[in-house]
Amino acid sequence: MPRRTPRNALDRLRTPRGFHGFLKTAFVCVLMTGLLSPLSRATAAEPAPAQVTAAVDHCGKQCSDILPPGQNGNATLAQILLHQVFGSRPAHAADQLGPYANLATGYPGLTDATLSSFFNDASFGVPADQVESTLRPAGRSDVTIVRDKKTGIPHITGTTRYGTEFGAGYAAAQDRLWLMDVFRHVGRGQLTSFAGGAPSNQGLEQEFWRHAPYTEAELQAQIDSAAAKNGERGQQALADVKAYVDGINAYIDASDSGRYFPGEYVLTGHKDSITNAGTIEHFKPTDLVALASVIGALFGSGGGGEVTNALSLLAAQSKYGVEEGTRVWESFRMRNDPEAVLTVHDGSFPYATRPDDPQGRALPDPGSVTREPLVYDRTGAAATSSAAGASTDAAARAVTSARRGMSNALVVSGEHTAGGHPIAVFGPQTGYFAPQLLMLQEIQGPGISARGASFAGLSFYVELGRGQDYAWSATTSGQDIIDTYAVELCQDDYHYLYRGTCTPMEKVERKNAWKPTVADGTAAGSYTMRVWRTKYGPVEYRATVGGKKVAYTSLRSSFLHEADSIIGFQMLNDPDYVKGPADFQRATQHINFTFNWFYADSEHTAYYNSGDNPDRATGVDAEFPAWARPAYEWRNWTPETNTASYTPPSAHPSSMDQDYYISWNNAQAKEYTVAPWGNGSVHRGNLLDDRVKRLVAQGGVTRAALVKAMAEAGLADLRAEDVVPKLLRVINSAPVTDPAAADAVQKLSAWVTSGSKRTETSAGSKRYAHADAIRILDAWWPLLVKAEFEPGLGSELFGALTANLPVDESPSAAHGPTGAHAGSSFQYGWWSYVDKDIRAVLGDRVRGPLARTYCGDGSLGACRDTLISTLKQAAGRTAAQVYPGDEHCSAGDQWCADAIVHRALGGITQAKISWQNRPTYQQVVEFTSHR
Repeated sequence: MPRRTPRNALDRLRTPRGFHGFLKTAFVCVLMTGLLSPLSRATAAEPAPAQVTAAVDHCGKQCSDILPPGQNGNATLAQILLHQVFGSRPAHAADQLGPYANLATGYPGLTDATLSSFFNDASFGVPADQVESTLRPAGRSDVTIVRDKKTGIPHITGTTRYGTEFGAGYAAAQDRLWLMDVFRHVGRGQLTSFAGGAPSNQGLEQEFWRHAPYTEAELQAQIDSAAAKNGERGQQALADVKAYVDGINAYIDASDSGRYFPGEYVLTGHKDSITNAGTIEHFKPTDLVALASVIGALFGSGGGGEVTNALSLLAAQSKYGVEEGTRVWESFRMRNDPEAVLTVHDGSFPYATRPDDPQGRALPDPGSVTREPLVYDRTGAAATSSAAGASTDAAARAVTSARRGMSNALVVSGEHTAGGHPIAVFGPQTGYFAPQLLMLQEIQGPGISARGASFAGLSFYVELGRGQDYAWSATTSGQDIIDTYAVELCQDDYHYLYRGTCTPMEKVERKNAWKPTVADGTAAGSYTMRVWRTKYGPVEYRATVGGKKVAYTSLRSSFLHEADSIIGFQMLNDPDYVKGPADFQRATQHINFTFNWFYADSEHTAYYNSGDNPDRATGVDAEFPAWARPAYEWRNWTPETNTASYTPPSAHPSSMDQDYYISWNNAQAKEYTVAPWGNGSVHRGNLLDDRVKRLVAQGGVTRAALVKAMAEAGLADLRAEDVVPKLLRVINSAPVTDPAAADAVQKLSAWVTSGSKRTETSAGSKRYAHADAIRILDAWWPLLVKAEFEPGLGSELFGALTANLPVDESPSAAHGPTGAHAGSSFQYGWWSYVDKDIRAVLGDRVRGPLARTYCGDGSLGACRDTLISTLKQAAGRTAAQVYPGDEHCSAGDQWCADAIVHRALGGITQAKISWQNRPTYQQVVEFTSHR
């Protein structure tokens, strides 16, 4: 097994040398200061009351949810050290991991009665005999935090609005204080100064600060703006945030004086384990905006990529000429493929479609594009990794991978269910971390009644969950709200023409310096991040266009508006506002991030696509950079506030009471262009759509049946289910005489016949059924794509297109966009390209075909030769070659290469679990009544 290299400020503790060297002094300090005693969060608890009064609940014990690994994401120094020595974990740190993992092998026999083996009861309230602890935070009489025995989830009940939100902040800090602190610093680009100069810390802050390089004044202005423009709701939101922050700070003070704060503060030098010297900085409302900017960057900012689009278009035109090259490019782009699976079955919602007569394009001169540097003035030993190297570090990459593969939803109307009520199985696919980015809670107070998941540090409202008689969830939609503008330079490289006037760019810098930490092997160091901003957004690239020097900028409609969505979430939590599907849709219209929203109550289902979609000028093609000139700006755009005219709600895909809805980041509706490439005939959304469509046709759908459909889709290999059968048709068009090829074909055929799933031979075996077939396909896919397309496209164009869309994203594909061990798979790849091309070779009908046929230049025999030669090459590769091993797995360990790793963002680690392509937080709901 390869030697493991420490990855972050805490990772040094997870190597024998680093840990034991530190243990000699730290463990003595722990014993001296009594930190071994507060091993439970039930400090300052009061006796359990005879009964905890629950809010009105119309779910009839038919609401469930799950969020691994566990609710408790804080650990004292003692608990971290005990974990390292003995493997123990704090209470409720891992108790949701086992049930979540076990669904991968337990789903075939699932019934409604056995759902509780894999999901938590998500009913409101806590039965008296299930109360683990009761706390009145800071001695307040207007709020109580009750935690249940099974999961430790906080159930917050307030008699005043302030007290309710104070309790929510206190509970959030109890469960995620360290994580919240990490991410408020990530959002400000100050993680290294806070947690040390490890490459992963540098990678995280570089990834996100480039996206939202705000000043403190801009963070505050976003709060003021959101409060001012939304009347009473805006003022209430501001009051809620302040109360929430007060609750966080009350916990900081209590844990500091009681010395049970997270141990990571000691390990990173912020607190002294013996004297308790040092401080944990209080939170302020602007910290929440910094946090929101990170979450928005991860999950709610579709679009961008116009420069790489332009480069691939130029490569296509260079290869084929302008007219034919454009046609080839458009066929690979698949803006609105007629074979794409859709969430909304009826109606058309044109957005970002290709204009008939494009205007204002600013394509770069060939070879002129350079990426704008972010990092300057590096010093110190920890700075030996380049910015590019740091950004691809495993820990940083794992967090940013969450942006790639987000969320699914299966919703069936009551007309097709056994109970006559709609059923929903849905949730966000936000990656796997320890502690988790999301946290569970129930909030009951004046104007608030909800249970569900929220991002740590933003849990003043439930963001995804259920109300008294309805539930809602979201998937990332990815429509384009980011445009690239070419600003013409004048005077020098840091002045540009803005509406005819030579204007200086604004320089925004973040200087970070760090000291060595107890847990970090790096030396002291520093570096500066620098972003040049224009009225049209931050500079991302430089180039020439027609010989003129330009800077390419990125303008995002949610830039300077990270706090605006607070009103929509406030409405979703308000039982007096949401009383049906129309209210739900109106609430989500206030969310400016790009999401697909789903709703279910006892009678209705609904869907709405949110986001501030800019109203572009006539003729501007959203796929390519446009000149930064008034004629091509967003309509009614005001740069000082970054506001503009946006497409009206009626233009957003929406629906009520459709037979069923599915979403797995697929296309939303006809003519509604999604930003990601490759939304064509084969998409992972098909794995859901095919199964749910069959259930609906059969009728009598149950909660268990819908969960089984989700679970089976989450274990399927998309390539094997939807593409390999066509590849085998080509190969089997003549007798296969080569023994090695024939053996590979037999193994692949048997796997496809069995259901194309990547499943263990038995629960806990850590060995796959059809292991050889899986190994062969994992090795074959990249080889066959390259052999199928590169000869026809040429190396330059093939490389440019793979920059737009990587060829593969299998669970073990460390080279893919999510990296290995991330869970989310099969969202990005050349599945549709291969599918359409092979069908063309076979003579099948293809709607929206590629501009040319590539495999064997259209010849069935030549294509067959290509497939057989690459298949033989793949079959000859050993498991160790296909799965080379990493810091988590030995070379050749196929199960481990796929396995989900909860990336450590603190001192407590979690065990690996078997791969399943599934939401991280998931609800199963069927309401039995309605108000």
